[in-house]
Amino acid sequence: MDLTSALHRLRQQLLSLTQPLSGLTCLTTLLTAKENGLPWLAAQPIWPQFYWQPREGQTPLLGLGEIQRCDTPETASRLIKDLPAQGCLLGATRFGLDGCYLFLPRLLWRGNELLLFLNNDVQLALQFLDRLQPVRPLSPLPVAPQNVSHFPEQDQWSRMVTLALKAIQQDEMEKVVLARATDLRFNSPVSAASLLAASQQINHHCYHFLLAFNAEQAFTGSSPERLYRRQQRALSSEALAGTCESATDPDQARQLAEALLRDEKNRRENEMVVEDICQRLQPVANDVVVSPVEVVRLRKVQHLRRRLQCRLLQPDDLLCLQQLQPTVAVAGLPRQPARQFIARHESFSREWYAGSVGYLSATESEFSVALRSAWVTGETVRLYAGAGIVAGSEPALEWREINQKAASLGALVGWKAH
Repeated sequence: MDLTSALHRLRQQLLSLTQPLSGLTCLTTLLTAKENGLPWLAAQPIWPQFYWQPREGQTPLLGLGEIQRCDTPETASRLIKDLPAQGCLLGATRFGLDGCYLFLPRLLWRGNELLLFLNNDVQLALQFLDRLQPVRPLSPLPVAPQNVSHFPEQDQWSRMVTLALKAIQQDEMEKVVLARATDLRFNSPVSAASLLAASQQINHHCYHFLLAFNAEQAFTGSSPERLYRRQQRALSSEALAGTCESATDPDQARQLAEALLRDEKNRRENEMVVEDICQRLQPVANDVVVSPVEVVRLRKVQHLRRRLQCRLLQPDDLLCLQQLQPTVAVAGLPRQPARQFIARHESFSREWYAGSVGYLSATESEFSVALRSAWVTGETVRLYAGAGIVAGSEPALEWREINQKAASLGALVGWKAH
């Protein structure tokens, strides 16, 4: 059954309801035809829109419209207990976990299932289905920005890194992750869905996500990093920290990876993240197992990674978020002094950047760290990139690193980092 037929089937189920509904209800039908959901999602005149594809390449998760929304992780944790068994909350949390946008969608497309959620509102659900539009091609991306602005520019970045190194030398903190925002302005509106579709084609081994709040504002990206995945009480997380360049030539890329594995500064940066995650999991989990270090090769950069697995004392997503976000890999160590340094010295608000994007349900949840991301508003694409500053960091090299990271999306719209 194709998408059009499946939507018609849901409509027939709605019309056949004869008994008054009580509370949240879910109608389900199956899809047998494989279809690309992103262009269809982008064609809809309904928001919010959510798209999330796991890093391992499994079937994407799509959500359209909302029945209920949570603005804090605490309210999301309470709501999840009242959802139907098939229900899940989709969306994102802010960097500092001081807010979120997690919602129960009206329509959930998960694997070969199409699910329609109701809350005593059959007529509204029918109106929702009547508004759906056929798929159409995604808009082309611009070929080059008309204007580029960095926050901060390189001179200010160098001063900020120097201040961070001084604070590290004075034992105020061990590490701080500093970030930059880059605004690319174009002559016409940019489609966040088109940007994500282009990224999917070339940025492999990543989580691909899109959260469109309305017709003008969307957060999108292709992140290599998992915050955590929970299946009942089994939890997996990872330390992704320590970076070098990548290369198209396999031999050159291997040589860079081998040098990264030997580099003391980068190994120390990764070990900081491992130690912090272990400490944060200790009160809420048993049997934390850490894998040997490995190199993750991406298109523009390579990272050191160590995987962590454990068993939670209780399957509590709120506790997982509070313990793990923000990680040392995106904030610093100790967490509070590093966050205070970021708040004092960064020239923009991170908002959704370096937060998390994903879904949660009673039985399983998964969130990616919101890296390699962009905030798309009309004609402007704001790119984000960060670098971990530890003893031995050099401002010019860290500037080069954030250029390489931002280019994973920026190159798709004609931006050439310098």
